[in-house]
Amino acid sequence: MRLLALLLAAFTIPAVAQDQGVQRQLIQRQQQSDAFQLQLRQSQDRVQVPPNDLKRLMELDTRQMSERLQLDAVSARQLRDVKPDTPQELQPYERTKADEERRPLTVLAKEIPQRSGDQPRPLPASPKGIVRLIEAPR
Repeated sequence: MRLLALLLAAFTIPAVAQDQGVQRQLIQRQQQSDAFQLQLRQSQDRVQVPPNDLKRLMELDTRQMSERLQLDAVSARQLRDVKPDTPQELQPYERTKADEERRPLTVLAKEIPQRSGDQPRPLPASPKGIVRLIEAPR
């Protein structure tokens, strides 16, 4: 009986290790896709900055480097934290949770473009209703 239990354990250990490897590779593929998405968004942001605006270019470079480093750190932690004992039914949930952790790092909310001091500010909308002009001495 012990021999049977030992043989059964010997055959299940490689399956668990293989399952953990597959889980890690699936997460890694999604991380590569997210890194590409971040790189694409960053290159599109870079094109929108005029080449002669060195201050904004430096700010953009600093922000983009920070974003890449954050994404790399989260990705490394996720690969390190893949658990070998996660049941197969929960593995899709674990991958989805990992995707949601990386999402804020790859897809940022739309930024409001900065205005330079040279451009006039837009006027507020015209008032509703009837407007009477009042003549006052100057």
